Amino acid sequence: MQKKKICMLGSFSVGKTSLVRRYIESIYDEKYHTTVGVKVDKKPLQLNGEEVLLMLWDLAGDDDFQKLRLSYLTGASGYLLVVDGTRRATLEKALELHERVQGELGPTPFVVALNKCDLATDWEVTEEAEQGLHTRGWTVLRTSAKTGEGVEEAFGLLARAMLGRKP
Repeated sequence: MQKKKICMLGSFSVGKTSLVRRYIESIYDEKYHTTVGVKVDKKPLQLNGEEVLLMLWDLAGDDDFQKLRLSYLTGASGYLLVVDGTRRATLEKALELHERVQGELGPTPFVVALNKCDLATDWEVTEEAEQGLHTRGWTVLRTSAKTGEGVEEAFGLLARAMLGRKP
């Protein structure tokens, strides 16, 4: 069985923990839980007949007061870059994080999760900004930890990319 480490990256309160809980346990909790440091969960899956154990590292949010500890990235096979679609500033932070991570790890598979798509009326990330990410060649999905929309697909696409498989 292959083991693959995935880091959950993004600003505080973008839904990293909620996405992991939805993916691992198929549940959503309305309460906000601040991640302190890192929390690790595991999820086994079958991918094209191959057993893979995903090690999901839910890292504390990166903001002006707390920066991502780059040492947490050691051994990462990929990362989910989470953006809160209702807060445009989290996209700018995600772009900054991406540059730092690529500088630390080199080219590494990743997927951008535009989270909270269930809150479409409050959406701040513009179509143009989203299209700009696609133009860079990035895999971008709208997700909702609350409804489950796009969650399995985001992790599945990332797992396939880490194994060098086509989506």
